[in-house]
Amino acid sequence: MLFEPVDNNYFKPKNTLRCNGDLIDLSKPVVMGILNVTPDSFYDGGCYETTEKAVQHAGEMLSEGAAIIDIGACSTRPGAKEVTAEEELSRLLPVAVEIRKQFPDAVLSLDTFRAGVAEKVIDAVGDCMINDISGGTLDEKMFEVVARLQVPYILMHIQGTPKTMQQNPVYQDVTKEVIRFLSEKVYRLHEMGVCDVIIDPGFGFGKTVDHNYELFNNLDAFRIFELPLLVGISRKSMIYKYLGSVPEESLNATTVLNTLALKGGANILRVHDVRPAVEAIKIVEQLKMFSK
Repeated sequence: MLFEPVDNNYFKPKNTLRCNGDLIDLSKPVVMGILNVTPDSFYDGGCYETTEKAVQHAGEMLSEGAAIIDIGACSTRPGAKEVTAEEELSRLLPVAVEIRKQFPDAVLSLDTFRAGVAEKVIDAVGDCMINDISGGTLDEKMFEVVARLQVPYILMHIQGTPKTMQQNPVYQDVTKEVIRFLSEKVYRLHEMGVCDVIIDPGFGFGKTVDHNYELFNNLDAFRIFELPLLVGISRKSMIYKYLGSVPEESLNATTVLNTLALKGGANILRVHDVRPAVEAIKIVEQLKMFSK
């Protein structure tokens, strides 16, 4: 067995999330569309810096089948320039407000590791998911805010910080260590009364290319949590560095890995390209009908 079970009876199956008064059904996988309102994200930085362009792109992703729009205003790529909380909020808030205004039924996710930023946006637009790349390690108040607001929380694994994470990351067993990290955080969140937790192994965050593929190959190990699993590998360096290409040429390989992720139990695919991910889900779900 790959690892020892951690109090398996403690975790309960979870196929729904409650956000902004609605239930998100994850019995069938869904797509989370990435909306970067940053000048320096690794793939589409600078494309959606204005509120108008960002809202237009959100609408396009929703029309293509995205169930969730994940808005990020602070790049966390390796070596990215540090952004103050004030600057992050000034980018994030107007976009979230306008998307909520134009698409009131859209489920929004805030890609931030800052509790204060998340709280201020949620105060302005209503409940949103919080997508925290640090798993609560970069802001000690994050879990407290999530518990108080009772919003869905995406718990991601990271080794180090965005500035240091790719400086020779080391593991004895990457899958065991990621699961141990997530187990401790999930237990704490549940103790604090947080109801909706989504697990994210954190591909590309403090991991070499080989670490990423070893972790990906062990996706089924994350079933132990019996919590929704998010996989975010869209156009990442684990793809283009291995293939000797660039992010712009990585859509085909991204779709291949997203398909394999669905077979491995992914409930949410976080992607730049919504339509191919939606189509991958349709194909995999169709195949399931003939495997019963």
